Amino acid sequence: MDIRVVRGTGALEQLGTLAKGLAFTRVLVVSDKGIVAAGLADRAAALLEKAGIDTAVFDDFGANPDTRMVEAGRAAAAARRIDGLVALGGGSSLDCAKGINFVLTNGGSMRDYRGHGKATKPMLPSIGIPTTAGTGSEAQSFAIISDAETHAKMACGDDKAAFHIVILDPALTVTQPREVTAIAGYDAISHAVEAFVTKTRTPASQAVALEAWRLLNANYLRVLAEPGDIAARDAMLYGANRAGAAIELSMLGATHACANPLTAKYGTTHGVAVAVMLPHVVRWNAEVVGDLYAQLVPMHEPANWLAVLAKAAGLPSTLRELGVSRDDFDALAADAATQWTGTHNPRAFGAADARMLYERAL
Repeated sequence: MDIRVVRGTGALEQLGTLAKGLAFTRVLVVSDKGIVAAGLADRAAALLEKAGIDTAVFDDFGANPDTRMVEAGRAAAAARRIDGLVALGGGSSLDCAKGINFVLTNGGSMRDYRGHGKATKPMLPSIGIPTTAGTGSEAQSFAIISDAETHAKMACGDDKAAFHIVILDPALTVTQPREVTAIAGYDAISHAVEAFVTKTRTPASQAVALEAWRLLNANYLRVLAEPGDIAARDAMLYGANRAGAAIELSMLGATHACANPLTAKYGTTHGVAVAVMLPHVVRWNAEVVGDLYAQLVPMHEPANWLAVLAKAAGLPSTLRELGVSRDDFDALAADAATQWTGTHNPRAFGAADARMLYERAL
């Protein structure tokens, strides 16, 4: 999987040229409603149209794109007979675009692609343009799509779904609300931390995760304090990208396995759920991989440092703050035990472990 990364302030201006290079003639820009309202989707469309590419925008999806939203996007794409996709926005836009690519080119529904490598036909070339330093989805072959009926999050991956080109323009992240910077940035941090220690880690994946961690850890508080600091924005955006690449190489762990059920049941923003759970998972995992965590945070107790970062960002630290009831712990834990990321955790992880972690986080 070879993704070309075009990075730097003003890199978005190259969109038309890059799209022409992929032979795009009819494009669907997949961009969430907030990005559309901010005028960025129109800006991207104008760059494409200037390059002679017929362009339409699809924004009929939410923060957690589901199977129905992906199908709506497929219908819009099919009606225009598109030959290329541009995803512009946060993780929801990037994942939705990949989901549309799956069902447009290979048929069926997203449920058919849960897991990896189940697309048997070629997929359309695509360009990913993240506007948050968060999910790192632009560096991955996976789309995280919710089942519209069960609300379960499905990881659907195929090397053919990966973006051909990724544009990292830190200028696109400067005007986002502080809360978005805080939540997305912490999510990226969790990716670097979890990918570094998974039981499927390799020297290559750890090198990428370590690079991501150093960029994110050095710039997270800085970008919150000085949102106009373009160098810090650039470092966060590239760090999130590298963390996404680390996920592709070695996956995630129990933090995400515990966070996903909170989003499914309570609608909790993913990065917020991660911020509550990560310190507890790190403290628990440290009994088997404490030496690895110490490589990331040599000057502090790792779990405590991660809690400090979350508090400084103004993120919740307990499940009570999220409105989670202990009465739901058994159901949440049963769901957590079925999450694919949990199978990659460095310490064996099951429902009893998930319930214990929820208790600690209450």
